[in-house]
Amino acid sequence: MILYTNGDSHTAAAEAVSPAAFAEDDGYPELGRRPHPANLQASWGQQLANRLNATSLCDAESAASNARILRTTREWMKNLVPWESALAVIQWSTWEREEWWYNDQYLQVGSSGTDWVPKELEDQYKRFVVGVDWTHCQQYWHDEIWQLHLDMDAAKIPHVFFNGNNSFDRIRNGVWHQVDWNNAYIAPYSNYTYDQILREAGFDTVRPDSWHFGKDAHCFWADFVLQYCIENNIWKPDALPVD
Repeated sequence: MILYTNGDSHTAAAEAVSPAAFAEDDGYPELGRRPHPANLQASWGQQLANRLNATSLCDAESAASNARILRTTREWMKNLVPWESALAVIQWSTWEREEWWYNDQYLQVGSSGTDWVPKELEDQYKRFVVGVDWTHCQQYWHDEIWQLHLDMDAAKIPHVFFNGNNSFDRIRNGVWHQVDWNNAYIAPYSNYTYDQILREAGFDTVRPDSWHFGKDAHCFWADFVLQYCIENNIWKPDALPVD
């Protein structure tokens, strides 16, 4: 069985063990912006894979936009062998982030800053920050993620979605249309996000000025997702989870 995970720094487990968000920043230049290996081993995705006796495939990247998450997830779906058993668990990033194609590579851009903006893109970046429409971003990504959900259902890929820090709190019945995710999305319309659930469970971030959590919190989240899958009939275990 394959456990496919995708997301931003929460799924890449940034700072869980190593303070480096990207592997290339701590002795792994060949891995580029992929998660640091030590953090990946501590991640909720790897811990969930261990519980499922599954092969872990993590496509997450710190600072990733939803555009990147959606693009790479769809690429994985295209290459998935039909007879392979797979469970996809995807964490969605903040709604305003974008992905720009520049100089033969994708740049991940957010309104709170970016790791690297070429001089040629500085004016474009300033316009982007000023022009962010939060409500429009929520509605856009709500619709895009809903389509992915429908496509995964059609492909018979069991899946669970959840929000990292932001929910669809501005989407309300009678104003913007809510949909029935059939339990494939953990509380999309409430503030019950990954960040909020961990804080309510008593976990602190690795530093007061960080949004990232440590290994114990990732362990908790792996158990949380596993229990959610079983309770909501998203995945039926063939055997008892391992410790």
